[in-house]
Amino acid sequence: MASKPGILTEWPWTWLGSYKYVVLAPWTIHSTYSYMVKDANERDISNFLIFPLLLSRMIHNQIWISLSRFRTAKGNNRILDKTIEFEQVDRERNWDDQIIFNGILFYLGSKYIEAAHNLPLWRADGVMWTILLHAGPVEFLYYWLHRALHHHFLYSRYHSHHHSSIVTEPITSVIHPFAEHISYFALFAIPMLSTVLMGTASIVSFAGYLTYIDFMNNMGHCNFEHIPKWIFSIFPPLKYLMYTPSYHSLHHTQFRTNYALFMPFYDYVYGTMDKSSDSLYESSLVRKEEAPDVVHLTHLITPESIYHLRLGFAQLASEPHKSTWYLWLMWPVTLWSMMVTWIYGRTFTVERNVFKHLKLQTWAIPKYRVQFYMQWQRETINGMIEDAILEAEEKGVKVLSLGLLNQEEGLNKYGELFIGKHPQLKVKLVDGSSLAVAVVLNSIPKGTKEVVIRGNLTKVACSIALALCQGGIQVFTLREDEYKMLKSKLSNEAANNLVLSKHGSPKTWLVGDGLSKDEQLKASKGTIFIPFSQFPPKKARKDCLYNNTPAMLAPKHLENVDSCENWLPRRVMSAWRIAGILHAMEEWNVHECGNMMFNIDKIWQASLEHGFRPLTMSTESKMN
Repeated sequence: MASKPGILTEWPWTWLGSYKYVVLAPWTIHSTYSYMVKDANERDISNFLIFPLLLSRMIHNQIWISLSRFRTAKGNNRILDKTIEFEQVDRERNWDDQIIFNGILFYLGSKYIEAAHNLPLWRADGVMWTILLHAGPVEFLYYWLHRALHHHFLYSRYHSHHHSSIVTEPITSVIHPFAEHISYFALFAIPMLSTVLMGTASIVSFAGYLTYIDFMNNMGHCNFEHIPKWIFSIFPPLKYLMYTPSYHSLHHTQFRTNYALFMPFYDYVYGTMDKSSDSLYESSLVRKEEAPDVVHLTHLITPESIYHLRLGFAQLASEPHKSTWYLWLMWPVTLWSMMVTWIYGRTFTVERNVFKHLKLQTWAIPKYRVQFYMQWQRETINGMIEDAILEAEEKGVKVLSLGLLNQEEGLNKYGELFIGKHPQLKVKLVDGSSLAVAVVLNSIPKGTKEVVIRGNLTKVACSIALALCQGGIQVFTLREDEYKMLKSKLSNEAANNLVLSKHGSPKTWLVGDGLSKDEQLKASKGTIFIPFSQFPPKKARKDCLYNNTPAMLAPKHLENVDSCENWLPRRVMSAWRIAGILHAMEEWNVHECGNMMFNIDKIWQASLEHGFRPLTMSTESKMN
C-alpha cells in the first residue's frame, strides 16, 4: 500500500479474495459458447482466443518467477544482496489482477469495436505499425508519466507501493495500484487500438505485443543479470533500445534515475541515466555462483509439494503446507513434474538465507516421501544424497543438515553410511536428532509425571524415552514389542519408569510416524499430542491439542525468509534444520549422525543463545 493511498488504489474485485476470477467467467463462458454453437463462417476466433491468451500470460509470468527465484538462490549473476521477506510476498500476491483487468477490456473491445471482430491471424503491416507505435509514442509518453509518478504528490499516493520492493522479482513489475494500471493500459492500448482502427491488426500482432510487454517487464525486474555482453558488442546501438535487469535495478535503489520503460534512449536524451549503470552491469555478469556455509538437504513430500516450494507458487510457499482443492486442476502439470523427478537425478537449490555471517542454502532431492520407503529406490536415493554431500565438500560447505532424509534407520543408518564411505569428509553431517530431542523434552508441560510414547521408535524416540525415564518420569507404551525394545536400552533403575499399558491414561502423548486413528481415540479428552517425528500426525481428535513437529521460532537476524518450511508457520524452522546452523555457528567440528547423539543440554542452550525461541502450544485444534 502507498504511504498516502489515493483514489482508485484498490482493485474493484479485492473483496472477492481468491474468488476474483469469477469476474471473467461471464465473458469467457459467452465467448466459448458463441464459438461452439455458431456456424464456421460466423465464429469470431479472435474473441475466442482471449481466454487462452490470458492463461498463457499467467504461465509465462510463473515461469519467470520460478526461474528468477532459482537463479537468485544459487547466487550467480545476482545484482542485489538484500533480502525478500513475507511482507513483500503478501504485497505482490495480486500480480494476476492486471491480467484479469486486461481480459475484461479485451472482451469489451471485441464486443463493441466493430473493427476488432474476426481479426486475421497475421498481417505484416500491422506488426510493423505496432513496433513503431511502441518505440515512439508509448516509450516517450511512459517516460514522462513515470517521471510524473515520482513527483511527491503522486509518488506518496500511488507509485511508492511499487517501490516498496527494493529487491525486485519478475512479478514486482505489475504491482501497482489500480489507478496506475488504468494509465498503463491506456498507453499500451495505443498500438493495439491504432492498428485496429487502421484495419491492420492481427491476432499475432496483439498476442506478440502482449507477450513482448510481459517478457520485458519480467526480464527487467529479475534480480540477476542475464543479458550477455556479446549482444551489445555485435550491435552497440542496442544499449539505447533494450534495458537490462541491472539497469532497472538502479531505478529501485536510486529512485531518480533510469525512468525508461524498456528503451533507455529517453534516459540518455534527458540526462536521467544512472552513471553506474554500465559498471553494475559488468560486475553482475561476472558474479559467480555462491558457496554456502550451511546446506539443508531435503526432498519433495507429495506430488503437489512442488507448488509449495519457494520455486513454485509464491503465495502457497508463504503459507504452511496444506491440501488445496484447486491444485487438482493442475494434475497435467503435476504428472509431468513427477516424470521429471523420476528421470532427473540431481539435487537443485530452492532457497537461500542469511544467518548473521553464515550463508545458508536449501537443496532438494527430486524424490517423494513414498519413494524413501521403496526398497528398490534406496540405492538411487542414497546415490543422490552421496552426490550432494560430495558437491558440498567440493564447494567448501561447513555443515550439511540431513533434514527430512533421516526418516528411518534402514535407509542409510541415519547418515552413518556416508561417513563410512568417506571418512576424510571435511563437511560435517548433522541429522539434528539432539536438538529434536531437546525441543520435545522442553515442550512437555512442567509438572508432568507420566507420558505415553507411541509411534515408530526412531533414534529420537529412544533418546526421549531414555531421558524421561532417567529423569524420573514414567513412560507408558501401548505395544509389547515397543516396551521390550525400549527396556533393552535402559538401565535397571531407569527401566522401572517404563510401563506397558493398553489404555494410555496420561494426558501427554509423545507421538511419531505410525500413530493410528484408533490409538488417538484411546487418549483422554484434553490430551496434548507432541510429535517427535518430522511429519505431523493426522489429527483425529477435536477435543485434544496437537503441537507442531519439533521446531523453534527463528530470530530476526535470519534473513531472506519468505517461504514456510513445509507445514510449519511463518518464520518457524524445524529442529533438524536449526541444528545445522548451530553446529556451524559454534564451530563444533563433529558429525552428528548414525548412533551418535550430541549433548542435548548443550545444543538447547546454544539455540537459545543464538536467538531461537520455543513455540507456544499449537491452537489449530481447539478443545471443546
